[in-house]
Amino acid sequence: MKKKVMIIALALFGATGIYAQSAYDAGKIAQEDLSGTARFVGMGGAMSALGGDISTIGTNPAGIGIYRSNDVMLTLGYSLTGTESEFGGNTFEKEKARWNLNNIGFVIANKFSNISPLRYVNFGFNYKKSKSFYKNMSMQGLLGSVSQTYEIAALSDGLTPEIWDDSRYGVFEDPDIGWLSALAYHTFLVGPSQTNTPTDYPLLDDAGNQLYDENGPLYEDYGYYASLVAGYNSTYGTFHSWERGGIDEYDFNVSFNINDRFYLGVTFGAYDVSYDKHTFYDEDYGNREGYFLESFNRIHGSGFDVKLGTIFRPIEASPLRIGLSVHTPIFYRLTYATGAYIQSDVYVDDDQSTTGLYVDTYEQLGNRDMEFDFRLQTPWVVNASVGYTVGNNLALGAEYEFENFSNMKFKDVNNYDMDPETDEVKYTLKGVHTFRLGAEYKPISAFAFRVGYNYSSTAYKADAYKNIFSNSVSTDTEYSNDKSRNTFTVGIGYRGSLFYADLAYKYDMYKSDFYPFYNNLEGVKMAATKVSNTRSQVLLTLGCRF
Repeated sequence: MKKKVMIIALALFGATGIYAQSAYDAGKIAQEDLSGTARFVGMGGAMSALGGDISTIGTNPAGIGIYRSNDVMLTLGYSLTGTESEFGGNTFEKEKARWNLNNIGFVIANKFSNISPLRYVNFGFNYKKSKSFYKNMSMQGLLGSVSQTYEIAALSDGLTPEIWDDSRYGVFEDPDIGWLSALAYHTFLVGPSQTNTPTDYPLLDDAGNQLYDENGPLYEDYGYYASLVAGYNSTYGTFHSWERGGIDEYDFNVSFNINDRFYLGVTFGAYDVSYDKHTFYDEDYGNREGYFLESFNRIHGSGFDVKLGTIFRPIEASPLRIGLSVHTPIFYRLTYATGAYIQSDVYVDDDQSTTGLYVDTYEQLGNRDMEFDFRLQTPWVVNASVGYTVGNNLALGAEYEFENFSNMKFKDVNNYDMDPETDEVKYTLKGVHTFRLGAEYKPISAFAFRVGYNYSSTAYKADAYKNIFSNSVSTDTEYSNDKSRNTFTVGIGYRGSLFYADLAYKYDMYKSDFYPFYNNLEGVKMAATKVSNTRSQVLLTLGCRF
């Protein structure tokens, strides 16, 4: 007789020694979007040497030193994020639209002297949405003989019957037992085996040994686990994800104008992170047999950094400007929270109907949520830029930026290194090269046309995959290896004696190879889901200079 076995695990974790964070989480938080005022975005952000725009406060702080008058502005944005995924002949398209306040800030220009080398001391503040996580994505298709349960079985290896029986803190708090193992074990998706080879027989291992009797699992000293429900060569997988949130950046700046030729600046940045992800994964084996797993994850917290920059004209009479800047790592203190829900339909003999389990870890933990605090250190950033103006009609900007994502570090709340997570970053991520180009042309003094382009290389190594530790509370096995990113921008602007307005359009695109889980079945390759990611954004900046 077929029985429905259900287990609910909806709790936030915090047990010492349990792993949760991944290199993919770190990469998502560390990468920024092109954002700021409509003028800045319209020129592709290539203004680090030109300066004179509030958004350069976050790329080259010396750009605020170009100001000779006060400035106040705000930018409103409307964005449409789209994904198109292709797998097994199935194509899914998802879109997410939203309004947001993209930027608000001000600059106070203080004239110091006409005759001394120090001409201006300027102060600035700027808020911007430096990262948006809003995104929906779906895929489904025939996976063949591969299954998420194979990965779970490998993660369960080494969990002897004594570990299950003598769980010190409860199965979902025990630092020796990962959540995927616990969920799959109690829903008959994996079980002990003498080998690590999957079997077609739900109640027997591949040697023909019975794994369960009327009292439940037969506790023999097996060191390995096997998938008990997969291996039918007809696994049909379905995945959906919903991501929300973003990173807010608050920059405080002081900058100096020396002889109208050298400009120096420093920016102190504060960051607020809010990232929520909900994933749903389903495997169907036919005959109404299968399971689904939902994961709920949240990362929230704050961070800070310092940015130093300079702009100088190597030839006093030339309009050529050269900019150099360096950003310290962002030192984040974050909280990771997770939960999961699994429901499994498996064949169980009539005599074993009592083996169906229902577990609510929220109740087991005394109706409380558990959280884990950690620190994340992003890479250093170096930026070199050039700017050139032709009279009052044409401005050209170009810049190069580099940050080595493999140098990111995880630490605990006591500032001790979390070596396993940091090592995973080194194996998964690499250095990113970003090039920005921009131009602004004024046919008359009051109106301007702008165009820009950005290119960023991929942050992921060619053979990157998501490694989940055997005692991790993470249940979101999916991962996506993003490829290089291209951004195209255009814009127009109006400048009056006091009021100004700018409008910009940005089109961002990149492709990804998506996998719902890591396939560890030797000799069998799982095809990637090919995903095209796009984001269109319209920005309107309103401001005044006085």
